[in-house]
Order: sequence, then structure tokens, then C-alpha cells
Amino acid sequence: MPAAQANTTIRARLLAMAERRLPALTRLKQPESLPVRLDRRRIYVLPTRFGLMFSAVLLVMMLGALNYNNNPALLLTCLLAAASYQSVFQAFRTLNRVELRSVQASPCFAGDMLQLSLHLHVDSRVRHDLHLAFAGVDETFDLAEEGDNRVDLGLKSARRGWYRPGRMRLSSQYPFALFEVWSWLNPEFATLVYPRPESNPPPLPQSASRFETRTLRLDGDEMAALREYQPGDPLRGIAWKASARHESLLVKQFDQRVGAEVVLDFAALTGLEREARIARLTAWVVSAEAAQVSYALRLPGRRIESGRGGAHRHRCLRELALMPGADT
Repeated sequence: MPAAQANTTIRARLLAMAERRLPALTRLKQPESLPVRLDRRRIYVLPTRFGLMFSAVLLVMMLGALNYNNNPALLLTCLLAAASYQSVFQAFRTLNRVELRSVQASPCFAGDMLQLSLHLHVDSRVRHDLHLAFAGVDETFDLAEEGDNRVDLGLKSARRGWYRPGRMRLSSQYPFALFEVWSWLNPEFATLVYPRPESNPPPLPQSASRFETRTLRLDGDEMAALREYQPGDPLRGIAWKASARHESLLVKQFDQRVGAEVVLDFAALTGLEREARIARLTAWVVSAEAAQVSYALRLPGRRIESGRGGAHRHRCLRELALMPGADT
């Protein structure tokens, strides 16, 4: 057997053994489908610095008690050692059978706080002093008994594109901080981060091709028609003179130009760098939506037809967020 093939075979066997024996080093680095449940195969325990110091004190106490044949001191040492030994099981039970059922987040703009919600479930017992750490988040919380618990986290979203929280370290030092138990959560989850809009963008481009017209009952630019009065119509909208001529109550209707359709074109923003163009288009999408103006978006190799509304806004911002160069 060639040396290269033999090395490949040995490496494959070692990885398979690590997969079975050390899941925190191999399998738990890969995203996992929800729900994720913690059990004894993925919970790890080590003494804390305080626990090591406490163990050294107990050792000194035991040596002193044996040297001076002091039975009460030896009994006290054994009681303290037994209590610290039992705290390992209490700490293990804090994480055992904790289940991460879902992760939720709403899209936000880069640079804003991303609100992340974790839904954790425990089947019994209150879980105290749980500590969650990942991506700059450092949160301590308790879980209520028998039910779903929601943990809300806020973290800074730095770049546009898909945000994935990655591995989360869930740990506890309950009850005496002598031992730390921990496990890894790596949910298969991603949320969208919109591009950061330009702070002081110029007005919307003057590329309006037509105005959109709505028929309104009271306010507007020009009167469009008269219609018969219906119960519930305000009295100030009644056309009294026309009603007298027709011997029936008539109500004014007006046409109002609501807004112009504009085209937001990536290629038209010459003289700006790529990310600056994306920031300006993002600001224009937000401004056009606030002004209730219909808008179309043109990107390299992609065109979104004219529209407005929450779904159209999300579609445009999503395309801007996922342009090449984003975190995907």
C-alpha cells in the first residue's frame, strides 16, 4: 500500500474515532438542524480555578488532620469533599435535557442591533445560572420549570448579508462555582442583514415616468366625479349645489396624484464605489417607501419591477444585501 494511501486511511480512522468519542471537536462544529437537545454525550465538566484552590485547601486540611490525628478536622474535610463532589451532579443536571427548539430574528440594517430570540425548553426543574456566550454576546439567565422559555439577545450586526450566529457555548457553574459544565449549540440558522443606508442621501432621482392616481373622497387636487350619498359619508364632502339641482344628495370625489414612479439604477450612480452605491440605493428604497412612491430597482443582471409595500421593500433590500461581496 502506498504511503499516501496509508496516511489517508489512518486519518479517516482517527476522524471516525474522534466523531464517536469527541463530538465537541468534530461533529458539533457543523450546523445542526433544530431542535437541539443536550444530553450526557455532549456535556463536559472541568473544575474552575476556585474549585482547584478549594481542592488544594481540602488536601492541606486532610494532611493536617492525619498528621495531628484530629478526627473532627478529618470529618469536616470529608464532609466538604462530599459536598463538592455532589455539586458536580447538580451542575450536570442544570444543562441535562435542555432543548433549543427555535431561533428567531427580524431583518435589520447593518450597524443596528440585531434582536435574536432563542426558544429553550426544559421538561422539569428550574435551571439556574445558565451562561450563554457567542459572537460578543455574554448573557446569564434562568429557565423556568416545565415549559418553553424565551431568551432575547441583542448583538451588533456589522456587515450586510446572511448572519449566522455560529457555535454558542452554554455553560453553568451552579451551585458552588467549583465546577463548570458546558456544551455547544450550533443551530442551523441564518437571518438577513440589510445594507447600511447612506446617512444623508440626495433626493430621489428625477426619473418619474408617470403619476399614479387614486380616487379619494375628500381631499385632492381636482374633482373627478359625483356619486350618491351613502350612510357614513362626512357632511363636508356633500356637493350641496349639485344635490339641489338633482334633488338627491351627491358626494364629491377627487383625483389625487399620490406619487411618481422612480427607477433606482445601480449603473447610473457613476463616481461612487460599490458599497457606496449600495448604501445610497438602500436609503432611496427606504425614502421611496416612506413617501409612498412606486419604485423599480435595477442591479447588474437583475431588475425588480415597479411596486411598493412591505413585501416589495423587503425584496429590494434583500437583493441589495446579497449583492456580491456580502457575508453569505
